[in-house]
Amino acid sequence: MNKLTRAGLGLLMTTAVATAQAEDVKIGMITTLSGGGSHLGVDVRDGFMLAMDQADRDDIEVLIQDDARRPDLAKSLSNEFMQRDEVDILTGIIWSNLAMAVVPSVVRQGTFYLSPNAGPSALAGKMCHENYFNVAYQNDNLHGAMGAYMREQGFENPLLMAPNYPAGTDALAGFKHLFEGEVADEIYTQLGQTDYAAEIARIRASDADSLFFFLPGGMGISFMKQWENSGVEMPVFGAAFSFDETIIKAVGSAAIGAMNTSQWAYDLENAANQAFVEGFQDAYDRMPTLYAAQGYDTARLILSALEKAHPSDQDAFREALREADFDSVRGEFRFGPNHHPIQDIYVREVVEGEDGEPTNRLVGIAVEDIQDVYAEQCRM
Repeated sequence: MNKLTRAGLGLLMTTAVATAQAEDVKIGMITTLSGGGSHLGVDVRDGFMLAMDQADRDDIEVLIQDDARRPDLAKSLSNEFMQRDEVDILTGIIWSNLAMAVVPSVVRQGTFYLSPNAGPSALAGKMCHENYFNVAYQNDNLHGAMGAYMREQGFENPLLMAPNYPAGTDALAGFKHLFEGEVADEIYTQLGQTDYAAEIARIRASDADSLFFFLPGGMGISFMKQWENSGVEMPVFGAAFSFDETIIKAVGSAAIGAMNTSQWAYDLENAANQAFVEGFQDAYDRMPTLYAAQGYDTARLILSALEKAHPSDQDAFREALREADFDSVRGEFRFGPNHHPIQDIYVREVVEGEDGEPTNRLVGIAVEDIQDVYAEQCRM
């Protein structure tokens, strides 16, 4: 049974409406459901709720609020969830600047936080915490894997571009770490920027042999459309954040041929992934993105831990989370010592699908068992 009510800027969704019992579990989700980049939060929510619906448990309550991509609102909502609703677990944040505003205080107050997306380097290193788990990646991972792939493909002088916020700086640092060579230039844009004329002119004037960029959500759509019209001919590479199924369909033919890295692909051949993709398409009538896959895996991790312990027994529940005893849609998955994934990163190519629309096709593995470099700074 589902109940839907309005709650200020947010959308409050309650699943499994049941008489409160001592062992009931409350989960608070703070994610981006409106404004720029909202499709990321919508997909995390929908993937998460698909797993919950499939589990069909009557002892789990999920409360969902829209952060409107505002750090101050996300912080306020986290306090409401902890103090008023007394949630056991928080999750959902998309943007790294919002995660930095929320996660440190949440975990210090004894609430578990499981990230389905944002993985800033600070939370993987010196600010790691025993109550914080990232189920997606550390921000560097996908970018670093592309750096390794481009090096192996013989590119020697790439130009790098990303927005100037924690995930953007992590992106370029990660790329350079595994590219292991000199780059032509580094361009930092504004977060949420839509006009890239100046950046494209700078790229045109460079001596770069390739372009690597990280522009998630609507930023990537705007850039790729302007890039196509610019006439600049240069191989384009990125991470899946700029080439998810929603973005490439909005971009159209300009995305064809672009290579991107991801820890997940809809055409990965494993039983858990096939069931997820079919279930998501049946429930929502669209192809899932990596964000939906991350939301789904986050919920399934929580469900696997709840089979062994309740969050009120923090030590037991924490150990159950560490075990990651579930079948991930991405294949092999385990946590490193800083509670961030150790996993394979894949290469995908944007191709024309059978329906004539752009789609991602799995090419192969870029890096096996990647682990972030910040784990050595983590002391738990």
